[in-house]
Amino acid sequence: MRGSLSRIAQKFAELKSEGRAAFIPFVMGGDPNFAASLDLISRLPAAGADLIEIGVAFTDPMADGPAIQAAGLRALDAGQTLAKTLALVAEFRKRDQTTPIILMGYYNPFHAFGVERFLARAVDAGVDGLIVVDLPPEEDEELCLPARRAGIDFIRLATPTTNEKRLPAVLKNTSGFIYYVSVAGVTGGKVGAGGAVKVAVATLKTASSLPVAVGFGVRTAENARQTAQFADAVIVGSALVDRLAANLPATLEETPGEADSAVNAVLSLAGELSSAVRLARRAPDA
Repeated sequence: MRGSLSRIAQKFAELKSEGRAAFIPFVMGGDPNFAASLDLISRLPAAGADLIEIGVAFTDPMADGPAIQAAGLRALDAGQTLAKTLALVAEFRKRDQTTPIILMGYYNPFHAFGVERFLARAVDAGVDGLIVVDLPPEEDEELCLPARRAGIDFIRLATPTTNEKRLPAVLKNTSGFIYYVSVAGVTGGKVGAGGAVKVAVATLKTASSLPVAVGFGVRTAENARQTAQFADAVIVGSALVDRLAANLPATLEETPGEADSAVNAVLSLAGELSSAVRLARRAPDA
C-alpha cells in the first residue's frame, strides 16, 4: 500500500498552486516499437507533459478511433504486451520519479494477466493510475477496488450521456481525476461544443472535489488553450498519434534511430500544446 497522497494528487495540487491546467499527452505503449516508445515517453516531461497516459495495446479497442486503433496494431505487430508496457514504465521510472503515469486500456489484457499479479507488477513499476474504459461501476470489485487498495488511482470516464441519476455511481470509487469525454463517440472525433463542455465540467466540479480533465477531440493548440481556461487538465491523444504515424518510415526494422524524426515530430507538437495550456487564462473559479 502506498502513501496517502498519490503522485497524481500531488501533481494537481502543485498545478493548482501555479494557477494552471495540466497537459496530459496520450501515447500508445510500444508504438512503433519498444525502443522508440521508451524514447518518446522519457522525453515527454521535458516537452511539457505534466502527466502521461500510456495506452495498453489491445486487439479490439471499441472506444478508439482509427488513429489509436492503428497505433495499437503497430505496437502489437512489434511484439508489445502488457508485461512490456509495465517494463516501459519501470524504465521510465529509472529517470523520472515525479511525473504521474496512467495506463489506459480495456479490461481483457489485465484480466488475462491476472489482476493480483498485474497490480503487484504495476506498483513495482511505478504506475499511478488506471483508466479501463469497458469496466462500468457495477464491476468495481473486478479491478477498481483492488487497484485502490494497492494505492493506484482508478480514473473514471464521464460522457455527455452521463445523466444526474448515473453520475453518483460513476463518481463513487473514482480517484485521481475525472476524465470528461467531450464528445459522444470514439477518440479523435470533433471536439465538443465549448459551451456545453464548460457546463459539463462545472457540473462535475460541483458533484466532486476531484480535478476534471477533458479529452477525446482536443487536437490543436487553440483547442487546448480554450479547454485549459475552465478544465483542470487537457488530454490529447489522436493528434499526437497521428503526428507519429505521419513521420514514420515506410518500413520499420527496429534499427537504432529509425524513428527519431517521428519521435521528434511528436515532441514538437507536444511542446506546442503544452505552451498553449500554460498560457491559457484561467477563470477565477476554475
